[in-house]
Amino acid sequence: MAKKRSQGEGSIFQRKDGSWVAQVTVQGKHVSKYCKTQSEARQWLHTTRTQIQDGLTLAGAQTTLKDFLEHWLKSYASSVRPNTFRSYAGVIQHHILPAIGNIKLRDLRTDQIQMLYNNETEKGLSPKMVQYIHSVLRRALNFALRWGLVVRNPALGAIRPKSSKVEMKTLNGDQVRTFLSVAKGTRYEALFWVAVSTGLREGEILGLKWSDLDWKTKHLQIKRQLQRRKSEGLVLTEPKSAAGKRMIVLSSATVAVLQRHINYQQDEKIFAKENWQENDLIFPSILGTPLDPSNMWKAFKDTLKRAGLPDIRFHDLRHTAASLMLQQGIHPKIVQERLGHSDISLTLNTYSHVLPSMQEEAAEKMDEILAPIEVSDELKKIGEPIPSFVVPGHDHETGYHD
Repeated sequence: MAKKRSQGEGSIFQRKDGSWVAQVTVQGKHVSKYCKTQSEARQWLHTTRTQIQDGLTLAGAQTTLKDFLEHWLKSYASSVRPNTFRSYAGVIQHHILPAIGNIKLRDLRTDQIQMLYNNETEKGLSPKMVQYIHSVLRRALNFALRWGLVVRNPALGAIRPKSSKVEMKTLNGDQVRTFLSVAKGTRYEALFWVAVSTGLREGEILGLKWSDLDWKTKHLQIKRQLQRRKSEGLVLTEPKSAAGKRMIVLSSATVAVLQRHINYQQDEKIFAKENWQENDLIFPSILGTPLDPSNMWKAFKDTLKRAGLPDIRFHDLRHTAASLMLQQGIHPKIVQERLGHSDISLTLNTYSHVLPSMQEEAAEKMDEILAPIEVSDELKKIGEPIPSFVVPGHDHETGYHD
């Protein structure tokens, strides 16, 4: 009776065709690797033995990256938003699997992942997209590590291409006033006013409902956002993070603009008649349905042009609001909460360009605090040092102390 090999025990032998086979035992089962040279077989056997000692399982030894990623997607689907899931699936299907999908998890190396990134970059894929591929692969392999399918994450050592930041363009105070003056009386006046006075995201603005607004306290609840889904079109969804759900206080001027806007909307309802679909949206289409962002973008670009202002993105109104708030001395923590950032460091890093002028202002204020003041001669005498031969409370004749 042949002796059963123990865990991690392996062997190397040559086939008749000249190729080499390395074989090792994992959880009582033989796992083999066909190699072109004896040294390659030895290297594989050494690496696999080390992996077994570190906890490699049979499933990890037999599973290809393709099989794992398909299983990971199914397991992970319930914990991410539908758009995120579709995005992950697209990246895996079109970029990762064609290049390295057939490699077994135990054999996946950092240099193979690096080659994937390099090839995608040479094909003309943007650095940002290659970074996203890395993010998906790294996250998936972290699960493989957690499930005991690999003993390390080979994506961690790969170098991602650096992407240049999109230039942030903002309007100054005078430009904002010009922009809002040109927009006054138009269908989008209130929408633009809310954008530059609050810094809300585009989707958050288009997802606002009248029921979110407390006219008395001027409190506005951010509970949802408008999002486009491939198979469903425009849908209302929850904010991406817990910080996205928040309450902000509107200014009196913004509330006044919204009061004019609701009257304007009543006229649209009358004009639309039975075609109106009531969704309680503050900024709907002319029929009450969710507003297509492309229509808003056209109105936004037209308003900029008529105002003679620089061509910026609608998202730059969010940057404009944040910059103006910081320049007015509003505490960064308050700015963070109004913007819905999960961490104040994100706010400070994003708007660091505003900080130099604030640094100068802080320095000037400290000068005001520390500037010496003129005092009378009598007050100056109080601060004069006591002669060394005089001891307070001591009678030099009697030697008595107080």
